[in-house]
Amino acid sequence: MAKASPQAANTPARQPITYADAGVDISSGDRAKDRIKYLAKRTFTRSVLGGIGGFGALFQLDLKKWIEPILVSSADGVGTKLKLAFDLGIHNTVGCDLVNHCVNDIAVQGAAPLFFLDYLATGKLDPAIIEQIVTGLADGCKANGCALIGGETAQMPGFYQDGEYDLAGFIVGAVDKSRLITGATIAPGDILIGLPSTGLHTNGYSLARKLFFEVAKYKPTQYVGAIQEKAGTALMKVHRSYLSVIQKLVNAGLTAGMAHITGGGITENLPRILPRSTAAQVELGSWPVLPIFEHLRSLGDVPQDEMLRTFNMGVGLIIVVPADKFSKAKALLNRAEEKFHVIGRITKGDKSDRRVHFV
Repeated sequence: MAKASPQAANTPARQPITYADAGVDISSGDRAKDRIKYLAKRTFTRSVLGGIGGFGALFQLDLKKWIEPILVSSADGVGTKLKLAFDLGIHNTVGCDLVNHCVNDIAVQGAAPLFFLDYLATGKLDPAIIEQIVTGLADGCKANGCALIGGETAQMPGFYQDGEYDLAGFIVGAVDKSRLITGATIAPGDILIGLPSTGLHTNGYSLARKLFFEVAKYKPTQYVGAIQEKAGTALMKVHRSYLSVIQKLVNAGLTAGMAHITGGGITENLPRILPRSTAAQVELGSWPVLPIFEHLRSLGDVPQDEMLRTFNMGVGLIIVVPADKFSKAKALLNRAEEKFHVIGRITKGDKSDRRVHFV
Protein backbone atom coordinates (compact mmCIF):
# COMPACT_ATOMS: atom_id res chain seq x y z
CA MET A 1 0.00 0.00 0.00
CA ALA A 2 1.37 3.41 -0.94
CA LYS A 3 2.34 5.68 1.91
CA ALA A 4 1.17 9.30 2.10
CA SER A 5 3.93 11.78 1.45
CA PRO A 6 5.15 13.80 4.43
CA GLN A 7 3.89 17.00 2.71
CA ALA A 8 0.36 15.62 2.27
CA ALA A 9 0.30 14.37 5.83
CA ASN A 10 1.16 17.82 7.19
CA THR A 11 -1.33 19.73 4.99
CA PRO A 12 -4.37 20.82 7.05
CA ALA A 13 -7.80 20.00 5.65
CA ARG A 14 -9.16 23.01 3.76
CA GLN A 15 -12.61 24.43 4.53
CA PRO A 16 -14.92 24.74 1.51
CA ILE A 17 -15.30 28.33 0.32
CA THR A 18 -18.80 29.63 -0.42
CA TYR A 19 -20.24 32.66 -2.20
CA ALA A 20 -20.97 34.14 1.25
CA ASP A 21 -17.25 33.94 2.02
CA ALA A 22 -16.70 36.15 -1.02
CA GLY A 23 -19.16 38.67 0.38
CA VAL A 24 -22.40 37.71 -1.39
CA ASP A 25 -25.15 36.46 0.92
CA ILE A 26 -27.61 34.67 -1.36
CA SER A 27 -29.99 33.79 1.48
CA SER A 28 -30.21 37.40 2.62
CA GLY A 29 -30.74 38.44 -0.98
CA ASP A 30 -33.58 35.97 -1.37
CA ARG A 31 -35.31 37.36 1.73
CA ALA A 32 -34.99 40.89 0.40
CA LYS A 33 -36.40 39.82 -2.96
CA ASP A 34 -39.44 38.28 -1.28
CA ARG A 35 -40.18 41.65 0.32
CA ILE A 36 -39.57 43.44 -2.99
CA LYS A 37 -42.15 41.22 -4.66
CA TYR A 38 -44.75 42.25 -2.10
CA LEU A 39 -43.97 45.97 -2.47
CA ALA A 40 -43.97 45.81 -6.26
CA LYS A 41 -47.27 43.97 -6.41
CA ARG A 42 -48.95 46.99 -4.81
CA THR A 43 -48.23 48.94 -8.00
CA PHE A 44 -49.44 46.35 -10.52
CA THR A 45 -52.11 47.26 -13.06
CA ARG A 46 -54.28 44.88 -15.10
CA SER A 47 -51.72 45.12 -17.89
CA VAL A 48 -49.02 43.41 -15.81
CA LEU A 49 -48.84 39.69 -16.60
CA GLY A 50 -47.26 37.29 -14.13
CA GLY A 51 -45.22 38.62 -11.25
CA ILE A 52 -41.72 39.52 -10.14
CA GLY A 53 -39.10 36.82 -10.60
CA GLY A 54 -39.24 35.83 -14.25
CA PHE A 55 -36.34 36.36 -16.63
CA GLY A 56 -38.30 39.18 -18.24
CA ALA A 57 -41.22 41.30 -17.04
CA LEU A 58 -44.46 41.03 -19.01
CA PHE A 59 -46.76 43.94 -19.82
CA GLN A 60 -49.71 43.85 -22.20
CA LEU A 61 -50.33 47.15 -23.95
CA ASP A 62 -54.03 48.07 -23.99
CA LEU A 63 -54.54 48.77 -27.71
CA LYS A 64 -58.08 50.00 -27.04
CA LYS A 65 -56.67 52.95 -25.12
CA TRP A 66 -54.41 54.23 -27.92
CA ILE A 67 -55.24 54.46 -31.60
CA GLU A 68 -51.65 54.68 -32.82
CA PRO A 69 -49.43 54.20 -29.73
CA ILE A 70 -45.89 55.50 -29.54
CA LEU A 71 -43.72 54.09 -26.76
CA VAL A 72 -41.61 56.67 -24.94
CA SER A 73 -38.76 55.56 -22.68
CA SER A 74 -36.15 57.13 -20.44
CA ALA A 75 -33.44 56.13 -17.97
CA ASP A 76 -31.77 58.04 -15.16
CA GLY A 77 -30.08 57.78 -11.79
CA VAL A 78 -30.28 59.60 -8.47
CA GLY A 79 -26.67 60.76 -8.66
CA THR A 80 -24.65 62.12 -5.74
CA LYS A 81 -27.79 63.00 -3.81
CA LEU A 82 -27.32 59.44 -2.61
CA LYS A 83 -24.22 60.52 -0.67
CA LEU A 84 -26.47 62.66 1.51
CA ALA A 85 -28.91 59.79 1.92
CA PHE A 86 -26.03 57.66 3.22
CA ASP A 87 -24.94 60.35 5.69
CA LEU A 88 -28.46 60.92 7.02
CA GLY A 89 -29.60 57.33 6.91
CA ILE A 90 -32.66 58.37 4.88
CA HIS A 91 -33.39 55.80 2.18
CA ASN A 92 -37.17 55.92 1.73
CA THR A 93 -37.28 59.02 -0.50
CA VAL A 94 -34.56 58.42 -3.11
CA GLY A 95 -36.85 55.94 -4.89
CA CYS A 96 -39.51 58.65 -5.26
CA ASP A 97 -36.82 61.01 -6.55
CA LEU A 98 -35.90 58.53 -9.24
CA VAL A 99 -39.42 57.61 -10.33
CA ASN A 100 -40.61 61.22 -10.48
CA HIS A 101 -37.55 62.29 -12.50
CA CYS A 102 -38.15 59.57 -15.07
CA VAL A 103 -41.92 60.20 -15.18
CA ASN A 104 -41.35 63.89 -15.91
CA ASP A 105 -38.91 63.07 -18.71
CA ILE A 106 -41.54 61.16 -20.68
CA ALA A 107 -44.57 63.20 -19.57
CA VAL A 108 -43.21 66.34 -21.28
CA GLN A 109 -43.65 64.47 -24.56
CA GLY A 110 -47.26 63.74 -23.70
CA ALA A 111 -46.68 60.14 -22.58
CA ALA A 112 -48.47 58.40 -19.73
CA PRO A 113 -46.17 56.13 -17.69
CA LEU A 114 -46.80 52.40 -18.05
CA PHE A 115 -44.09 50.56 -16.17
CA PHE A 116 -40.82 51.10 -14.37
CA LEU A 117 -37.74 48.96 -13.69
CA ASP A 118 -34.95 49.70 -11.23
CA TYR A 119 -31.29 48.78 -10.88
CA LEU A 120 -30.01 48.70 -7.32
CA ALA A 121 -26.38 47.76 -6.67
CA THR A 122 -24.56 47.58 -3.35
CA GLY A 123 -21.49 46.03 -1.78
CA LYS A 124 -23.20 44.23 1.09
CA LEU A 125 -26.94 43.78 0.94
CA ASP A 126 -28.82 45.11 3.97
CA PRO A 127 -32.45 43.88 3.69
CA ALA A 128 -33.77 46.70 5.91
CA ILE A 129 -32.21 49.40 3.72
CA ILE A 130 -33.25 47.63 0.52
CA GLU A 131 -36.83 47.58 1.77
CA GLN A 132 -36.76 51.32 2.47
CA ILE A 133 -35.41 52.06 -1.01
CA VAL A 134 -37.97 49.85 -2.74
CA THR A 135 -40.77 51.28 -0.61
CA GLY A 136 -39.88 54.69 -2.06
CA LEU A 137 -39.86 53.25 -5.58
CA ALA A 138 -43.24 51.61 -5.04
CA ASP A 139 -44.75 54.75 -3.50
CA GLY A 140 -43.52 56.82 -6.44
CA CYS A 141 -44.86 54.36 -8.99
CA LYS A 142 -48.22 54.08 -7.23
CA ALA A 143 -48.62 57.88 -7.12
CA ASN A 144 -47.89 58.14 -10.85
CA GLY A 145 -50.09 55.22 -11.92
CA CYS A 146 -47.03 53.27 -13.01
CA ALA A 147 -46.27 49.59 -12.37
CA LEU A 148 -42.98 48.64 -10.73
CA ILE A 149 -42.67 45.61 -12.96
CA GLY A 150 -39.15 44.37 -12.28
CA GLY A 151 -35.53 45.25 -11.82
CA GLU A 152 -32.15 44.03 -10.62
CA THR A 153 -30.64 43.91 -7.15
CA ALA A 154 -26.90 43.28 -7.38
CA GLN A 155 -24.45 42.46 -4.60
CA MET A 156 -20.92 43.49 -5.59
CA PRO A 157 -18.57 43.27 -2.60
CA GLY A 158 -15.44 45.34 -3.00
CA PHE A 159 -17.06 47.54 -5.63
CA TYR A 160 -18.98 49.84 -3.27
CA GLN A 161 -17.96 51.10 0.15
CA ASP A 162 -19.83 49.71 3.14
CA GLY A 163 -23.23 51.35 3.53
CA GLU A 164 -23.30 52.72 -0.02
CA TYR A 165 -25.29 51.78 -3.10
CA ASP A 166 -26.26 53.05 -6.52
CA LEU A 167 -29.78 53.41 -7.84
CA ALA A 168 -30.97 53.85 -11.43
CA GLY A 169 -34.32 53.50 -13.13
CA PHE A 170 -35.87 52.83 -16.52
CA ILE A 171 -39.38 53.88 -17.53
CA VAL A 172 -41.65 53.16 -20.48
CA GLY A 173 -44.77 55.15 -21.31
CA ALA A 174 -47.15 55.57 -24.24
CA VAL A 175 -48.82 58.36 -26.16
CA ASP A 176 -50.99 58.45 -29.26
CA LYS A 177 -48.94 59.60 -32.24
CA SER A 178 -51.39 62.42 -32.90
CA ARG A 179 -50.87 63.76 -29.36
CA LEU A 180 -47.09 63.47 -29.19
CA ILE A 181 -45.55 66.72 -27.91
CA THR A 182 -42.27 67.45 -29.68
CA GLY A 183 -41.97 71.23 -29.67
CA ALA A 184 -42.15 71.30 -33.48
CA THR A 185 -44.99 73.86 -33.45
CA ILE A 186 -43.25 76.27 -31.07
CA ALA A 187 -43.16 79.71 -32.70
CA PRO A 188 -42.08 83.29 -31.89
CA GLY A 189 -44.57 84.94 -29.56
CA ASP A 190 -45.32 81.79 -27.56
CA ILE A 191 -45.27 82.34 -23.81
CA LEU A 192 -43.03 80.55 -21.31
CA ILE A 193 -44.65 79.45 -18.06
CA GLY A 194 -42.48 78.17 -15.23
CA LEU A 195 -43.73 75.79 -12.54
CA PRO A 196 -41.91 75.80 -9.20
CA SER A 197 -39.52 73.10 -8.06
CA THR A 198 -39.28 71.80 -4.51
CA GLY A 199 -35.55 72.45 -4.42
CA LEU A 200 -32.56 70.95 -6.21
CA HIS A 201 -34.60 67.90 -7.27
CA THR A 202 -31.85 65.45 -8.32
CA ASN A 203 -29.33 67.75 -9.99
CA GLY A 204 -26.34 69.86 -9.00
CA TYR A 205 -25.53 67.89 -5.87
CA SER A 206 -21.80 67.62 -6.47
CA LEU A 207 -21.52 71.42 -6.36
CA ALA A 208 -24.12 71.83 -3.60
CA ARG A 209 -22.39 69.28 -1.35
CA LYS A 210 -19.02 70.95 -1.91
CA LEU A 211 -20.41 74.38 -1.00
CA PHE A 212 -22.38 73.19 2.04
CA PHE A 213 -20.06 70.61 3.54
CA GLU A 214 -16.57 71.67 2.40
CA VAL A 215 -16.77 75.45 2.00
CA ALA A 216 -19.32 76.32 4.71
CA LYS A 217 -18.47 73.16 6.71
CA TYR A 218 -22.11 72.57 7.66
CA LYS A 219 -23.16 69.29 9.15
CA PRO A 220 -26.14 67.62 7.42
CA THR A 221 -28.16 67.96 10.64
CA GLN A 222 -27.17 71.60 11.20
CA TYR A 223 -29.82 74.34 11.07
CA VAL A 224 -28.89 77.03 8.54
CA GLY A 225 -30.45 80.41 9.22
CA ALA A 226 -30.13 81.65 5.64
CA ILE A 227 -32.50 78.93 4.40
CA GLN A 228 -34.42 78.52 7.68
CA GLU A 229 -34.06 74.76 7.85
CA LYS A 230 -31.47 72.06 8.35
CA ALA A 231 -28.93 71.59 5.58
CA GLY A 232 -29.80 67.95 5.02
CA THR A 233 -33.54 68.57 5.08
CA ALA A 234 -33.25 71.22 2.38
CA LEU A 235 -31.12 69.04 0.13
CA MET A 236 -33.22 65.90 0.57
CA LYS A 237 -36.52 67.39 -0.60
CA VAL A 238 -38.15 65.01 -3.07
CA HIS A 239 -37.95 65.62 -6.81
CA ARG A 240 -41.45 66.71 -7.75
CA SER A 241 -43.68 64.89 -10.26
CA TYR A 242 -45.47 67.22 -12.69
CA LEU A 243 -47.50 64.44 -14.29
CA SER A 244 -50.94 65.57 -13.11
CA VAL A 245 -50.68 69.16 -14.31
CA ILE A 246 -48.93 68.10 -17.53
CA GLN A 247 -51.77 65.72 -18.38
CA LYS A 248 -54.35 68.45 -17.78
CA LEU A 249 -52.54 70.81 -20.16
CA VAL A 250 -51.99 68.12 -22.79
CA ASN A 251 -55.60 66.90 -22.67
CA ALA A 252 -56.78 70.48 -23.15
CA GLY A 253 -54.41 70.99 -26.09
CA LEU A 254 -52.81 74.04 -24.49
CA THR A 255 -49.08 73.40 -24.83
CA ALA A 256 -46.71 73.40 -27.81
CA GLY A 257 -43.80 72.00 -25.82
CA MET A 258 -42.48 71.34 -22.33
CA ALA A 259 -39.00 71.13 -20.84
CA HIS A 260 -38.11 69.25 -17.67
CA ILE A 261 -35.40 71.36 -16.03
CA THR A 262 -32.80 68.89 -14.80
CA GLY A 263 -29.00 68.72 -15.17
CA GLY A 264 -27.90 71.68 -17.25
CA GLY A 265 -30.60 73.95 -15.86
CA ILE A 266 -32.75 76.17 -18.04
CA THR A 267 -29.69 77.01 -20.12
CA GLU A 268 -29.33 73.53 -21.61
CA ASN A 269 -32.76 71.95 -21.21
CA LEU A 270 -35.07 74.53 -22.78
CA PRO A 271 -33.18 74.53 -26.13
CA ARG A 272 -33.83 70.78 -26.44
CA ILE A 273 -37.43 71.48 -27.50
CA LEU A 274 -36.89 74.59 -29.62
CA PRO A 275 -37.27 74.35 -33.41
CA ARG A 276 -34.56 75.85 -35.60
CA SER A 277 -34.67 79.59 -36.12
CA THR A 278 -36.22 80.16 -32.69
CA ALA A 279 -34.76 81.23 -29.37
CA ALA A 280 -36.06 81.71 -25.85
CA GLN A 281 -35.95 84.96 -23.93
CA VAL A 282 -36.09 84.29 -20.19
CA GLU A 283 -36.58 87.21 -17.81
CA LEU A 284 -34.48 86.94 -14.68
CA GLY A 285 -36.44 88.08 -11.65
CA SER A 286 -39.76 86.93 -13.08
CA TRP A 287 -39.97 84.06 -10.60
CA PRO A 288 -38.92 83.75 -6.94
CA VAL A 289 -35.54 82.02 -6.67
CA LEU A 290 -35.60 79.65 -3.71
CA PRO A 291 -33.41 80.73 -0.74
CA ILE A 292 -31.24 77.62 -1.02
CA PHE A 293 -30.02 78.70 -4.46
CA GLU A 294 -29.24 82.23 -3.33
CA HIS A 295 -27.33 80.82 -0.37
CA LEU A 296 -25.37 78.41 -2.54
CA ARG A 297 -24.47 81.27 -4.85
CA SER A 298 -23.20 83.41 -1.96
CA LEU A 299 -21.18 80.59 -0.36
CA GLY A 300 -19.02 80.12 -3.43
CA ASP A 301 -19.40 83.43 -5.26
CA VAL A 302 -20.77 81.23 -8.03
CA PRO A 303 -21.21 83.16 -11.32
CA GLN A 304 -24.77 83.65 -12.54
CA ASP A 305 -24.31 81.65 -15.73
CA GLU A 306 -22.83 78.76 -13.71
CA MET A 307 -25.83 78.77 -11.38
CA LEU A 308 -28.25 78.78 -14.31
CA ARG A 309 -26.63 75.80 -16.04
CA THR A 310 -26.15 73.76 -12.87
CA PHE A 311 -29.38 74.21 -10.90
CA ASN A 312 -33.06 74.60 -11.78
CA MET A 313 -33.11 77.83 -9.73
CA GLY A 314 -36.66 77.17 -8.53
CA VAL A 315 -38.22 76.30 -11.90
CA GLY A 316 -38.64 72.55 -12.41
CA LEU A 317 -40.80 72.62 -15.54
CA ILE A 318 -41.22 75.10 -18.38
CA ILE A 319 -44.39 75.03 -20.47
CA VAL A 320 -44.52 76.72 -23.87
CA VAL A 321 -48.02 78.05 -24.55
CA PRO A 322 -49.20 79.75 -27.77
CA ALA A 323 -50.21 83.35 -27.04
CA ASP A 324 -53.80 82.77 -28.14
CA LYS A 325 -54.15 79.92 -25.63
CA PHE A 326 -52.53 81.65 -22.69
CA SER A 327 -55.80 82.75 -21.05
CA LYS A 328 -57.15 79.19 -21.11
CA ALA A 329 -53.86 77.80 -19.79
CA LYS A 330 -53.84 80.37 -17.00
CA ALA A 331 -57.42 79.50 -16.05
CA LEU A 332 -56.62 75.77 -16.05
CA LEU A 333 -53.59 76.25 -13.81
CA ASN A 334 -55.59 78.40 -11.41
CA ARG A 335 -58.36 75.79 -11.19
CA ALA A 336 -55.74 73.16 -10.49
CA GLU A 337 -54.35 75.43 -7.72
CA GLU A 338 -50.99 75.26 -9.43
CA LYS A 339 -48.55 78.07 -8.76
CA PHE A 340 -46.90 79.38 -11.91
CA HIS A 341 -44.91 82.29 -13.26
CA VAL A 342 -44.69 83.83 -16.72
CA ILE A 343 -40.93 83.82 -17.22
CA GLY A 344 -40.47 84.86 -20.85
CA ARG A 345 -41.35 84.14 -24.44
CA ILE A 346 -40.16 82.57 -27.65
CA THR A 347 -38.39 84.88 -30.10
CA LYS A 348 -37.09 84.61 -33.63
CA GLY A 349 -33.51 83.39 -33.84
CA ASP A 350 -30.81 82.64 -36.35
CA LYS A 351 -30.93 79.33 -38.23
CA SER A 352 -28.60 77.73 -35.71
CA ASP A 353 -29.75 79.69 -32.67
CA ARG A 354 -32.03 77.58 -30.44
CA ARG A 355 -30.52 79.24 -27.38
CA VAL A 356 -31.75 80.80 -24.17
CA HIS A 357 -31.13 84.51 -23.75
CA PHE A 358 -31.42 85.71 -20.17
CA VAL A 359 -32.49 89.33 -19.80
